[in-house]
Amino acid sequence: MLRLFLGFGSNLGFKQENILNAYSEIEKRIGKIISRSAFYITNPQGFESANYFLNSACEVECSMDVYSAFVETQLIEKLIGRTSKSNNGMYSDRIIDIDILLADDLVIDTPELTIPHPLLHTRKFVLEPLAEIAPDYIHPILHKTILQLLNELNIQCKM
Repeated sequence: MLRLFLGFGSNLGFKQENILNAYSEIEKRIGKIISRSAFYITNPQGFESANYFLNSACEVECSMDVYSAFVETQLIEKLIGRTSKSNNGMYSDRIIDIDILLADDLVIDTPELTIPHPLLHTRKFVLEPLAEIAPDYIHPILHKTILQLLNELNIQCKM
């Protein structure tokens, strides 16, 4: 069984419903959700928008490989209504965004998929919900727990 940690974001439409629909589709298409975080209200990062984000994270136990899970997350985004992806770091409003944050202790770096998520340790809106459900999970590259990464980011933000 593969242990996946997924991050969710929505800043258009009925944000909570969008994420709850994504959870439902995850269970139908990928695997059993073992735990999920609360919802966090955050401001957009990397672009200007009048729409706040709702973010969440979950842990999924699945029997498929990580590449198949990635394909399924992309299909779920389209099913829920996402029409375009970010290109070259240019972000925009979105109905749903699903990122594979971690997958067991796998390290993958391909043009299509990078795990752990390359910006995970720099994003409070990802680390907060992830730390709620997996505070002691060790990042396979940085060799620090999710809680340590969040605490370090909080200290950096105060400086």
